Amino acid sequence: MPIPDEPKIYHIVHIDRLASIVEDGCLWCDAKMATRASSGTTIGMMSVKHRRLTNVLNSHPSLCVGDCVPFYFCPRSSMLYVIYKANHPELEYRGGQDPIVHLEADLRRTVAWAERNKRRWAFATSNASSNYFDDYADLADLDNVNWEAVQATDWQGCKDGKQAEFLLEASFPWEMVSRIGVNSQGMYAKVLRALHGVRHRPTVEVRPDWYY
Repeated sequence: MPIPDEPKIYHIVHIDRLASIVEDGCLWCDAKMATRASSGTTIGMMSVKHRRLTNVLNSHPSLCVGDCVPFYFCPRSSMLYVIYKANHPELEYRGGQDPIVHLEADLRRTVAWAERNKRRWAFATSNASSNYFDDYADLADLDNVNWEAVQATDWQGCKDGKQAEFLLEASFPWEMVSRIGVNSQGMYAKVLRALHGVRHRPTVEVRPDWYY
């Protein structure tokens, strides 16, 4: 499958984190979040987050994965499936997928912003939490991503490729979020309330196809 003309990137958060993200004007990396008081529900696995704090990027040897804000190249990620099943022994969160919102941004626009602002970025062709992964910091290498796996709805046999990630150093600006996808009308209403009066208001859509 060819590289999409306008590839998008997706970060998932619990809806109760939206207020702090908007207030801060950005998403923070895990390294920064570890130094802050809790500002909402954590949906990731702590063991994975800790491992990412020491996993070094080959493309930037002085930068760890946990120093970056992570994104998938697709909605309906394998991590969302873990949240949906709610039976993984290392996952403390058991609130299901409905309160989880997708924050979408444009990959090329994000890279352009990063380079203007001297922020390092990279992408990994598989899960950057694993013991081994390949990563790159040149868009010319995007063909190393398994785009067929990324777009697959049935990803048995191609889970590694499905978990490809984009990583942006330190923080991700709120104004770069172009769309928010939710699972239900109830969550749609809650997101609109959370964004009331906010200067930058991304498009909000009910997208059940982004969920399990």
